[in-house]
Amino acid sequence: MTPPTFLSLEEVSSHNTSIDAWVVVNGKVYDVTEFMPKHPGGAEIILRYAGKDATKAYNEVHGSSVIETLLQSKILGQIARSSTVSERNETHLEQAAESILKDDKPPLPTIINAYDFEEAARKTISKKTWAFYSSAATDLITRDLNDSSFDRLFFRPRVLRNVTRVVTETRILGQRTTLPLFVSPASMAKMIHPEGEKALARGAASQGIIQCVSNSASYTLAEIVPSTPPNYPCFFQLYVNKNRKKSEELLKEITALSGVKSIFLTVDSPVTGKREADEKVTTGESIATAPMSLSNAGNGSKGGGIGRIMGRYIDSSLSWDDIPWLRTQTTLPIVLKGIQTAADAKIAMDLGIDAIMLSNHGGRSLDTSPPAIFTLLELQKRCPEIFSKMEVYIDGGIRRGTDILKAVCLGATAVGLGRPFLYALNYGQEGVEHLVRILRDELEVSMQMVGITDLSQAHPGLVNTLDVDHLIPSSDDHPYAKWRPSSKL
Repeated sequence: MTPPTFLSLEEVSSHNTSIDAWVVVNGKVYDVTEFMPKHPGGAEIILRYAGKDATKAYNEVHGSSVIETLLQSKILGQIARSSTVSERNETHLEQAAESILKDDKPPLPTIINAYDFEEAARKTISKKTWAFYSSAATDLITRDLNDSSFDRLFFRPRVLRNVTRVVTETRILGQRTTLPLFVSPASMAKMIHPEGEKALARGAASQGIIQCVSNSASYTLAEIVPSTPPNYPCFFQLYVNKNRKKSEELLKEITALSGVKSIFLTVDSPVTGKREADEKVTTGESIATAPMSLSNAGNGSKGGGIGRIMGRYIDSSLSWDDIPWLRTQTTLPIVLKGIQTAADAKIAMDLGIDAIMLSNHGGRSLDTSPPAIFTLLELQKRCPEIFSKMEVYIDGGIRRGTDILKAVCLGATAVGLGRPFLYALNYGQEGVEHLVRILRDELEVSMQMVGITDLSQAHPGLVNTLDVDHLIPSSDDHPYAKWRPSSKL
């Protein structure tokens, strides 16, 4: 075996131009000269690190497989570790700053609800990460309504029931789960914790719930799946690429992995919403990369929006006519994620879709779109037959066990939580597990208080929706404005 070639930082530093660029990542020296023009996020960010050690910026958001896969043939050797005093001092100061930041987090046992995790994240994670995770479209109306809409639904508890033992187990697409909830797909989990989606997967599996992995995850699904027991179920969320061949190749890889049980096709984001808080905070020196989409986020002419820049690969031409194409690419059950009207739910049912997820993308796509719990009521009002034909899930604004129970009473098979799990990941796998235990306890107590002991006993009569019933549409048409568009929709 050929011994490794060792290169000094001084030698690397001389290769710092657009026609001769080397970078150091995780101790390896790469020649990125030819790759720069092909870089999805532009050549500028790579040129910024030409001749330098980019390890810290890279590891903040990347899995190691990204550069190793793309540039395996461009590894020149390993860096000789002979840091100068100033470099060591700089590293020491960075580590000290990070330590202070970590010490500001409240001890995990003092976290008693999902809101506590959110507040801890707000105070301790980077400004850019907070902006990316917490931001939503324009005036945040839908994001906030997702949460507050549950406050307008009231329980109708039944008393004098034997509620000594409560069962929260159920099935999602035939897969056992200890709770009627799963981890909704959320991008770039490595921005808040080095283990990212792998820690999410371990935490979810240890508590018996299922993770839906984002197409824009920090790690590939092949890296995430081994984090859970063999054949442990997971779901995969798909954005269809403008280059359909890339989506076809990805689906082939995903379908071949053991444990993947369904494809969640996102349909509520043909383009990326205007998330102003995300746009206002520039990405700085680091750049986010999602290996399964090969998309990157950096600073653009409209700001530093990670979501917008990473979403440039998404195919905005996707339509109902493409569902047969998707069926030819996978044998897995298909879930449409992002249904927001009864009309589209009925089309999905007629096309034989396996399940639908009522969602407005956490308020991140179209502001003033309806909260998912309102869409759930619209389905009950206008097409209740759907609930006997397919499973229905909702996400958006779910923070309490009471929210979960209200959704199940009104017909949801299960609910998804996205941001709360990202905020819990601030504490690593232990944080994820702690959040699940909190939600489990809240759900169990809520079931006992309302007078049921099994999820199969939940029904709409346990929830008073009178405060919002006037907001639920009765038809596809406006109640009195009757003009029609002149062009065909």
